[in-house]
Amino acid sequence: MRKLIAFISGLLFGLGLIIAGMANPAKVLGFLDLFGAWDPSLALVMAGAIGTAFVPMQWAQRAARSLSGEPMQLPGTRQIDRRLVLGALIFGAGWGVAGFCPGPALVALGAGFPQVLLFVVAMLAGMLAFQLYERRTTA
Repeated sequence: MRKLIAFISGLLFGLGLIIAGMANPAKVLGFLDLFGAWDPSLALVMAGAIGTAFVPMQWAQRAARSLSGEPMQLPGTRQIDRRLVLGALIFGAGWGVAGFCPGPALVALGAGFPQVLLFVVAMLAGMLAFQLYERRTTA
């Protein structure tokens, strides 16, 4: 049952990204171009996502287990620290340069857009570099 829920959730997420245009880097870059030909339509996508997630997040914060029976795993801290800010800046820079963030990049790759392959490889390399860094700093 857990795998079915994961599949349906991923399918809905991917379809939503495609319908919203998030898998199109030109649309994303148009949204990020605040001082040029700004395309505000993705702000509506973000507002819709926040509105859709608001009630389930309120429930999740009070629940001990998810609907599939798994233990609830939410972030334990809300502290804004140097590490969070630095990670957000790196993430934003990658998003602004490539026009992709991880979810839409995987959707575009699965949809057969070969130009996203380099981004996905770089993303995976960055994730691996972070894991290696974490092992060195926590050991």
